[in-house]
Amino acid sequence: MSTGIPYITPSADMAWHMLYRAALFETDREKIPQRIVEAEDAIRARGRELFVNPSDHVEEHQVLDDALYALRALRTCIVPEANAA
Repeated sequence: MSTGIPYITPSADMAWHMLYRAALFETDREKIPQRIVEAEDAIRARGRELFVNPSDHVEEHQVLDDALYALRALRTCIVPEANAA
């Protein structure tokens, strides 16, 4: 039975996921921009790791893209002055 949520093997580097969740659930508005940057950097680093690995990682790439999209949306909602530049 599929849940519609892509499965990522436990051996995959999930450090980006912890930073992503930290950004999403940060309650201190002053810390959110930095949390977003940290999560985006970790997600991009994971994407680079997958790029050099010859295996098929289509599902994980999609999860990473979705996470980056969510962080951009969060930035737009929380840090509107960053979008004015």
